[in-house]
Amino acid sequence: MLHTWAVPKTIRKNFIFITPITLALLAFPMPARAADFGLKFEPGVAVPLTAPQSQLYKTGGGLTLKALFGLNQYLDIGPSVTLLQLPATADQMEPGAAWAFGGGLRFKRPHNAPGGSEGFFAISPWADADALYVRTGSLNRPGLAVAAGLSIPIGETRSFWAGPFVRYLHIIQHGRADYDNHDAKILSVGVSLEVGPGLPRKHEAVAAVEVRTIPQETFSCPDRDKDGVPDNVDRCTHVAGPMDSWGCPEYKKVVVNRDKLVLKEKLYFAWNQSTLEEASFPVLDEAVQALKDNPDFRVQIEGHSDSSGADDNNQTLSEKRAKTVLDYLVAHGIAKERLVSKGFSSSVPLDTNNTVAGRENNRRVEFVVNFNILNDGSTK
Repeated sequence: MLHTWAVPKTIRKNFIFITPITLALLAFPMPARAADFGLKFEPGVAVPLTAPQSQLYKTGGGLTLKALFGLNQYLDIGPSVTLLQLPATADQMEPGAAWAFGGGLRFKRPHNAPGGSEGFFAISPWADADALYVRTGSLNRPGLAVAAGLSIPIGETRSFWAGPFVRYLHIIQHGRADYDNHDAKILSVGVSLEVGPGLPRKHEAVAAVEVRTIPQETFSCPDRDKDGVPDNVDRCTHVAGPMDSWGCPEYKKVVVNRDKLVLKEKLYFAWNQSTLEEASFPVLDEAVQALKDNPDFRVQIEGHSDSSGADDNNQTLSEKRAKTVLDYLVAHGIAKERLVSKGFSSSVPLDTNNTVAGRENNRRVEFVVNFNILNDGSTK
């Protein structure tokens, strides 16, 4: 049976101590992809099901705290702590109290299952089972608990979940003289609150910027930048550079070819948006420097997408991304008169749209550059 505890204030102190800590853990933002770790907090109403507990105690309350570690997307494992307190039916009796510690398994519908970021189609039914050590009064007993419930995501990230649960606790009694040796059976019903890593953040990689250059024919071979590389060979006629890099500075992220200016790294935008991510800034900063070093470049910035999604959306997105790159260059000192942006949606693919790699190659921003290699002394 559930024994009265000689000092029932202790159980109330445990409730007071554990509740704010648990709520703080639930409110604290989890780090990105916290290795499939989650916390569950289950407050509920506890009802004794069988005599003598149902005769001695009224409906009370309880809470269960679980730490869950994902073994795979369907199965979690972890420890649990349960606290129960049932008010006595007689005023002269102490409340019935128990606490239990153990561990078990949870089976669930994957939290990253398709069906929308939130709402009905993202609901995750679950069931768990725990083996427990139970302390009632001065007695130690084994126990078992099984539960089932529904978890409903709160918000698009699926970091927070809430839903109803029902939990059955079975405390196994030992045969002891002067004690009622019927097993204690308690049913709890309440709301389950869970916090976890949520869905992974998506980043969209854009193919490396490719710049095609179209040099004008020249009829003399001056050396405008006095670097020892004649202009008919020099790929950067306004800034000195060694012959090893064709008269251009030794950029770390930019390669100046005779007909292209190629970025060695990809540009990154927020998923399905035109916002540049910080990882793109060093690449674009060096592109800015290359354009400053070569003031004759006139740049058309072209945005391209793959064939996924609606064409209207792809057209708008490609235009916005090209305009975002243009605005970045202007903000960093490139004259707006040298720049123009244009979106092409999926009309100019570089690769097949039937594979993931091909679609990634087709999502890109290109700089089409026209420039003049001018004769020394020209005013054009």
